[in-house]
Amino acid sequence: MSFFERLKTAAATEWQAYTAHPFTEALADGSLPQAAFRRYLVQDYLFLIEFARAYALAIYKSPTLADMREAAAGVSAILDVEMDLHVKLCADWELSPDDLERTVPAPEMLAYTRYVLDTGMRGDLLALTVALAPCVIGYAEIASRLAARPGADAAANPYRGWIAEYAGAPYQQIAAKARDHLDRLAEHYATPTREAELIVIFKQATRLEADFWEMGWRHA
Repeated sequence: MSFFERLKTAAATEWQAYTAHPFTEALADGSLPQAAFRRYLVQDYLFLIEFARAYALAIYKSPTLADMREAAAGVSAILDVEMDLHVKLCADWELSPDDLERTVPAPEMLAYTRYVLDTGMRGDLLALTVALAPCVIGYAEIASRLAARPGADAAANPYRGWIAEYAGAPYQQIAAKARDHLDRLAEHYATPTREAELIVIFKQATRLEADFWEMGWRHA
């Protein structure tokens, strides 16, 4: 079993609450109220900005040039690809970049991103990578599952674009690379004692991901 799979197994309850949250289920069948999705979209834009900072921190924390390149690729994926796609998706919902940047950060967004950044500041690259994993890898898993649901890509489903973005090959490749990098780091730095500590980090980051869905869901 890979290191990431061990993390998922140890955090099975938290992972299920995150990846099968009612918010995600409602994306697949198109039943999610649009107010809930708009709330999520604007906060996710702010979230991406903070996650770019976390990947920038990962460059500083990297012990090798190869690790620095992995982290730099994460920064580029967010700033040059994912944020552009997000702005285009928001435009479909009549949300401009100015609308997004004027949005007041939600407590759930701040709690999650501050936890990830604090974990990275206090710990090493492996600890930071574990804190980032529920987002980058989890979204790929969620979207793949949703895309397989009947009607998920139907023209009548207003959320088909979001599902397609994260279920598509470019994002799935980003997630696969992130998972491989996490497993490689664990081979070098994850002793049995450390693994227990990293499981605590993974569980908390996963809970905060579920809280992010809940933030939007409460506005349904």
